[in-house]
Amino acid sequence: MSQSSSYERQDAVAGVDEAGRGPLAGPVVAAAVILQPGTAITGLDDSKKLSAGCRNALAEDIRRQAVAWSVAWSDAAEIDALNILHATMLAMRRAIIGLPVQPHAVQVDGNRLPNLTFTEGTMAGEAIVGGDGCVPAISAASIIAKTTRDQIMVTLDGLFPAYGFARHKGYGTDAHRTNLQKHGPCVHHRRSFAPVRLAL
Repeated sequence: MSQSSSYERQDAVAGVDEAGRGPLAGPVVAAAVILQPGTAITGLDDSKKLSAGCRNALAEDIRRQAVAWSVAWSDAAEIDALNILHATMLAMRRAIIGLPVQPHAVQVDGNRLPNLTFTEGTMAGEAIVGGDGCVPAISAASIIAKTTRDQIMVTLDGLFPAYGFARHKGYGTDAHRTNLQKHGPCVHHRRSFAPVRLAL
C-alpha cells in the first residue's frame, strides 16, 4: 500500500521502520515515510511508547500530510524460509520500492540496512539505533508499520478466532501459547519459532 502527494524533490529522505519481529504469528510489516520539510506532525514518537488510540490518530495525520508513504511485509512463510532478520530486510526493501516518490536516501531504525541497490544504482542509507524515538520520519514509519500490522492481526482474528490474535497481535502471551498448544498452529504461525515448532 502506498500514497503520495504531488510533491517531489531530489534530496527527499525516507524514514523506514518495522513492526512485528518478535511475534509467533503474522507478518513482519515495514513502512517507509517521506515527511514534508518544514511541517511538523505533533506527537510523533516510537510507536511502542504511544497508546493504540494515539497511534491510530497519528497514522491518519501521517497519511494525510506526508509527501509519500508505503507499507510492505513478509508473511510467515517467508519468515520461515529466510529467517526473521532477512525477512525484515526484505519487507523494508519492498516498502522503499513501493514509495511513489523516490527518495535520495533512507534512514532506518536499528543497526542494519536493507539491500539498497536498485536498477538505478545504490541509494544512500543510514542505520540509526533508537531512530524511531528521535528522527520524525522514522517515528512516522514506526507508527504506520505498527498500526497496519495491528489491523492485519485483527483481520486474522476474524478468520482464526481460536487464537485471540486481536488481543495479543500474535505475540507469545500465556493465552496465545495455551491456544497454540490446544489447537496447533495455523498457516500464519511462524514454524521456525521454537514455541510454534514445539506445538506442531
